[in-house]
Amino acid sequence: METLSVESFKAKVFDYETKKTWDYQGDVPAIVDFYADWCGPCRMLSPVLEELSKEYKGKLHIYKVNTEKTPELAELFGVRSIPSLLFVPLKGEPAMAAGFAPKEQLQKAILEVLNVSVP
Repeated sequence: METLSVESFKAKVFDYETKKTWDYQGDVPAIVDFYADWCGPCRMLSPVLEELSKEYKGKLHIYKVNTEKTPELAELFGVRSIPSLLFVPLKGEPAMAAGFAPKEQLQKAILEVLNVSVP
C-alpha cells in the first residue's frame, strides 16, 4: 500500500487540475482509503487493506490518503467521514463507501464494483 501526496494522486489516480471529466490514470483498478491517524475505525481497516493488497497484488492498487495532510483531496471527493473508500474501476466512474467494512464485504465490493475476482 502506498500513501499518496497530492502530486502522486494526480499522477496515479486522477489529475483533477488538468482534466474536466474523470480519467483514471492507473493500469489496474484501485481502492483509495481516506483516513486519519487518530481515527479508530481507520486503524481497524488498515490491516484488512494490507491483507487485500497482498492477496490482489498485480490485480488491484490500494492507496491511502491522509485527510489531515492532504485535505484538498478529501474535499475534492466530498469526504465527510472517515474511513471512506473510493473504488476506482478501470473504466467508468468511481464509487465511494464510508465507514469500516469487514474483509468479506470489501471482497464483494472488489468483485462487483471493480470486476476483480479473488485470486
